[in-house]
Amino acid sequence: MLLYQPDSGYCYNSDSIFLYDFISSFNPKGRVLDVGAGCGIVGLLVARDNPRVELEAVEKQEIFVRYATTNARVNKIACTIHEGDFLELEESNKYEYIISNPPFYHDGASKSDNKMLFNARYNSNLPIGDFFKKITRLLKPQAHFIFCYDASQFGLICAALDRVKLRVVDVRFVHPKIDKKASLVMIHVRNGSKSLMKILPPLISFDGNEFSSEAQNIYKKASTQSIKCKI
Repeated sequence: MLLYQPDSGYCYNSDSIFLYDFISSFNPKGRVLDVGAGCGIVGLLVARDNPRVELEAVEKQEIFVRYATTNARVNKIACTIHEGDFLELEESNKYEYIISNPPFYHDGASKSDNKMLFNARYNSNLPIGDFFKKITRLLKPQAHFIFCYDASQFGLICAALDRVKLRVVDVRFVHPKIDKKASLVMIHVRNGSKSLMKILPPLISFDGNEFSSEAQNIYKKASTQSIKCKI
């Protein structure tokens, strides 16, 4: 997949690649909404590999709307892109799947002066309480919400999801190395589920200075080629 990205500022990283693989493991189909789509990488990869997906995306930064629109066109993937704040998205349409790599740097993290980076990284732009309440209003019964977040905030995430009656059913932690603490958590939530949480085996990103064999396989499956440029 060919992906155009800004030549400076925020670019996708392994979080998006790993999240795409995690989402695809649940065989998504039907109406899928990618929240905070950026250049479109997560939703476009999911739609490419799951032909029964009807992809939509929401992105509030106009520059990323341009990149996501271009990336959908050049990769010949149908995608309806909503420009604007997710919290203000029209609620008459409901979704089978909502997916997201949201901004998750916490309030205590050093803030970037770059507006693009600030909007893409810091959860003050999409507070989890408001985020999850909006999710509940857009999901169909028994539908899926799949996203990633800072692993150190997992307890806060579970508590916030419980307050809006969303059930975490599958969790996978991502560790930079086997002896390092988790840096990312990927979470599968279902609307109306009564299942107990399943903790999946961890994903280890690196083996020494090289990607682990699993990470290499995920990158091979994604098969992305990035071009940094201005659009």
